[in-house]
Amino acid sequence: MNPIFLTRLVFDLIAAGLLLFAFSYWWLGNVAHELAGTAMFLLIIVHNVFNRRWYGTISKARDEARGLFNIAVTLLLLVASVLISNALSGVMSAYGGFTVRQIHTLAAYWVLVIVAVHLGLRWPMLMGVARKLTGIKQPNVARTLALRAIAILIALHGVWSSFALAIGTKLSMQVTLDWWNFEESVAGFFIHCLAVAGLYICLTFYFLKWAQARNCRTSHTADGQARVLSKR
Repeated sequence: MNPIFLTRLVFDLIAAGLLLFAFSYWWLGNVAHELAGTAMFLLIIVHNVFNRRWYGTISKARDEARGLFNIAVTLLLLVASVLISNALSGVMSAYGGFTVRQIHTLAAYWVLVIVAVHLGLRWPMLMGVARKLTGIKQPNVARTLALRAIAILIALHGVWSSFALAIGTKLSMQVTLDWWNFEESVAGFFIHCLAVAGLYICLTFYFLKWAQARNCRTSHTADGQARVLSKR
């Protein structure tokens, strides 16, 4: 395994961890929140530096549905990252009103969803890395079924967690007083956040598998019709 590639994955994992850490504003306070946000944004810059060659493939990727979707998700992540940053957007420090805090919260929770979709798009690659690190070389039906069952359970937990964290109101910037009580549980908050991310990872991954299977069936049908017409 390429050590540079592993370093990139470690940085990305730390950035994802800092995103979850920054959500715990009401538990850790503003200083820790700002430090986590700043460190996360620096790691996003590092991520883009490592993946700078990807931007050169945009002109080719936009001709494919998956490539176009990938471009859209990446650009949304960049925009949301700017909005979530006090330093770059300048809005928080300039105005600092209630509506601006809502925008900051809106961007933060949309970043959680977009990052999950971003991971879902790259899940086959991540599973390949996991197989190499664990030395798995041959497919196994029992293991595949077990992993799919775990994915379903995570997705179901993610649906429950979306209601527990009132994700819908936060993603639509509705006024809500439904904030997590960290005095009752700290671990529960992070478990819910991970479950929500897992839900969108599963939805993205299996939606792409369904789209690919549908395209293959369409392609085979078209090829079959073309062969019939050619025989005529």
